[in-house]
Amino acid sequence: MKHSPDAPDEHLELTKPADVAGGVPAIAESARQAITKMGPVRGARALLSLNQHDGFDCPGCAWPDPKERSTAEFCENGAKAVADEATTRRVDPSFFADHSIDDLLQRSDEWLNAQGRLTHPMLRRAGSDEYQPVSWEDAFAIIAAHLRELSDPNEAIFYTSGRTSNEAAFLYQLFVRSFGTNNLPDCSNMCHESSGVGLSEAIGIGKGTVLLEDFDRADAIFVFGQNPGTNHPRMMTALQRAARNGCRIVSVNPLKEAGLKAFIHPQEVTTLFGRGTALCELFLQVKPNGDVALIKGLIKAMLELERESGGVFDGRFIAERTTGFDELIADIDVTSWDEIVDGSGIVEPMIRQAAEIAAHAERMIVCWAMGLTQHRNGVANIQMVANLLLLGGHIGRPGAGACPVRGHSNVQGDRTVGITERPSDAFLDRLGEVFGIAAPRGHGLDTVHAIKAMHDGAATVFFAMGGNFLSATPDTNYTAQALQNCALTVQVSTKLNRAHLVTGREALILPCLGRTERDVQAHGEQFVTVENSMGIVHRSRGNFAPASSDLMSEPAIVARLAEATFGAEHPVPWRALADDYDLIRDRIAAVIPGFEHYNQRVRKPSGFELPNGPRHGEFPTSDGKAHFNVHPIPSHELADDELLMMTLRSHDQYNTTIYSANDRYRGIEGGRRVVFLNPHDIERLGLEPRQLVDLESSYAGVKRTAANFAVVPYDMPPGSAGTYFPEANVLVPIDEFAERSHTPASKSIVIRVRPRDVKKMRPGR
Repeated sequence: MKHSPDAPDEHLELTKPADVAGGVPAIAESARQAITKMGPVRGARALLSLNQHDGFDCPGCAWPDPKERSTAEFCENGAKAVADEATTRRVDPSFFADHSIDDLLQRSDEWLNAQGRLTHPMLRRAGSDEYQPVSWEDAFAIIAAHLRELSDPNEAIFYTSGRTSNEAAFLYQLFVRSFGTNNLPDCSNMCHESSGVGLSEAIGIGKGTVLLEDFDRADAIFVFGQNPGTNHPRMMTALQRAARNGCRIVSVNPLKEAGLKAFIHPQEVTTLFGRGTALCELFLQVKPNGDVALIKGLIKAMLELERESGGVFDGRFIAERTTGFDELIADIDVTSWDEIVDGSGIVEPMIRQAAEIAAHAERMIVCWAMGLTQHRNGVANIQMVANLLLLGGHIGRPGAGACPVRGHSNVQGDRTVGITERPSDAFLDRLGEVFGIAAPRGHGLDTVHAIKAMHDGAATVFFAMGGNFLSATPDTNYTAQALQNCALTVQVSTKLNRAHLVTGREALILPCLGRTERDVQAHGEQFVTVENSMGIVHRSRGNFAPASSDLMSEPAIVARLAEATFGAEHPVPWRALADDYDLIRDRIAAVIPGFEHYNQRVRKPSGFELPNGPRHGEFPTSDGKAHFNVHPIPSHELADDELLMMTLRSHDQYNTTIYSANDRYRGIEGGRRVVFLNPHDIERLGLEPRQLVDLESSYAGVKRTAANFAVVPYDMPPGSAGTYFPEANVLVPIDEFAERSHTPASKSIVIRVRPRDVKKMRPGR
């Protein structure tokens, strides 16, 4: 069975990539999304409530809100996410009566998402090709029966998406641990797990160390492996202010992204038709996974300056608050410039130019995203960033620090409140004391190993609290088979997606409330809380009527499932907690340090800041000091016909949610099955622009193929290739992941490009 369409894009058009982000096109697209999906009145009401103190948190990225909010505190992608959730279209039981699963499998991800909000619990019975409506009571009974029939709780997998609120996530992990397993994989495993592992070892906490106001104080900002114009557009406002303050901004990324070239703020009427604010003064188009080499080059050049005149490294900070400095310097001394240039793809003069910026910075911030984390050496990449910051004493200083930028709106909060397969003994001890349960102690499965367990038959029940698991994960065909091997798969969702169509023998879709909707429980109207990328916890309260009277909130779903599974005698008061979220927050405060007086503090307009020692120069490591780490330059030995592929997000998608087949910042219209290549590689490989090709990867003797991709010339390093996910996820082997963090290595996959018989796409621009 084909798990997704792979026909060529018949209407692909190529235009010149953009040189500026934001501006009138962003305004026009935001308005179009709001009006076409919600209507003008509903759309205006939704957008004016977005990210406001008494409104709802954006269901898009986790970029923090300023303390002083503008009337329109949203970006283009936030408008798309809200319009997508608050759409007036519905996927009800009659929709499933009209569409078999096989029929839906032939549809594109864009089409599936566009059908609207799910309205009723649906059941796919074993052997059936269609979903049928089911009552909530029967749905919970089916799940509970499957769980009770397992011979070992570890035969169940409980996945979590980063949109889940703190309250739902805490209740969910409590249910899972009451059931007897720590199998709690989540979307963080696939994105910033390398950041968490790397930073925890280097500075003692797996989070960033900056606040939003630090961007106004910084005099240098390095942006590694990140495309903020598409993935975190509200970050552009912070970068624009920094640039206007004289901050020097450097981009380290294989592609020159429009959002780092220049920015026109959509709310600045006087500048709407200008050229925008120039942002990055230097673009280092590092080759994929060339970041360790590049940072070694930066440090080597800075070391030379330090030895010549001093004042580059913060000697007192290094001596008093760090360990491992001498080992790092010894490694840098024996690393040659030839190794650095070859490993990074950046010529020495450009590296020295960037090093001058870092050397003269009194307050430097380094930001990054998936471009650093999704490699075999993802943890090493993060620790090299930490080395760069520690050398200048740029952690614990206002206007400076580490800034991993999270993609999901509450992925950091979910981890904070207990969504992890490797909980600490201290956390489990407190959980047991507060709730009277015996929490399991063995480590559970992360996302990659959960997929392998399902594929091997070691796990047979899969429950997903949000997300589009099949499209988000690597090795699509392997993952599809893993899901099909299960006895039961369950998806808690707001919108239709491909994970609903590739299922276990039985499958359930449980529709839940979205961020935009009022959540009324027995104790009255509720609000939820989330944690942004910078460790600020704040409220979110929807203001629309639910899309259907049959929807449940995520905490209510967890509570009802727990009651069905454990019965009435369980020590946790599930129903009471789901009826009044203040009670959940009281329990979080009792279990997790930093949440003291949770209910009082989170009701303040901007919420509250969680403890972060490194932000204040204190490192909660075993020895109380920050650690320098030494790592080799990774090597990719490519044959003449091989390229190193990185997966990318288009401008018209949010993670796996596809809004359209366009990517206006990169000049793509009407197509997603494209492969970006350096023009010299196109000529060297005997290809032509727009030619149809198949992409192949090979790992451990297994060949994987993604068919019908159109060749697109692009300004990028020789020997590299860029493709969109999820279309290219089929090429990412399940065993190609980062050491220690197990994050899929989606940014450095060796591929070959195979021409098809058909020479070109149909004519287009």
